[in-house]
Amino acid sequence: MIGLEHLAVFLTVVTVLIAVPGPSVLFVVSRGVALGRRAAVATAVGNEAGLLIQVVLVALGLGEVLARSYLVFSILKFAGALYLVYLGVQAWRQRKQLMVQEQGASGAGRPGRVFREGFIVGVSNPKGLLIFGAVLPQFVDPSTGNAQIQLLLLGTICVLIALVSDATWGLLAGTARNWLARSPRRLSWIGGASGVVMVGLGVRLACSGRE
Repeated sequence: MIGLEHLAVFLTVVTVLIAVPGPSVLFVVSRGVALGRRAAVATAVGNEAGLLIQVVLVALGLGEVLARSYLVFSILKFAGALYLVYLGVQAWRQRKQLMVQEQGASGAGRPGRVFREGFIVGVSNPKGLLIFGAVLPQFVDPSTGNAQIQLLLLGTICVLIALVSDATWGLLAGTARNWLARSPRRLSWIGGASGVVMVGLGVRLACSGRE
């Protein structure tokens, strides 16, 4: 089991790291503004499900492989970046089709679809693997139990905190959308802006290093 002292320090560090808005938050917010609260929460759940897969990979030791292999890191990074750009272009092209009254019936805002998109973005972001691989092992104490189980437990806690944070941001963005989307023209504009944000995130990911 993880010591209470280690766990308290871990929770403090992780909460501070997650509280600072990053690309994940921007992605969820862009979906919330464009598609509404339900889509934003589904995106957050999908993104965190992808991160949970990364936690498992780190526990299995694959995070270290990624950190050492520039080729694997680059392939994963560009795959995630291209997918974000694709989503952004799609959002831009479909910006005039957004309607508040029909957001539940809209294909773009379907919970299953946005969950899948969030999952792909989450699982294909190599930064998550590197962060998990760098942060989690520092709080593992082999003398108190199985190291892999501790990594899984700590990683799951990270994901749950991130889920609460991202979903909250998404709900706020979705609420703002309901106010912004009172005119079709304004709704089209925020849909296009959402696409631009996602394209920007994809370009940022593609140009980023391992730091």
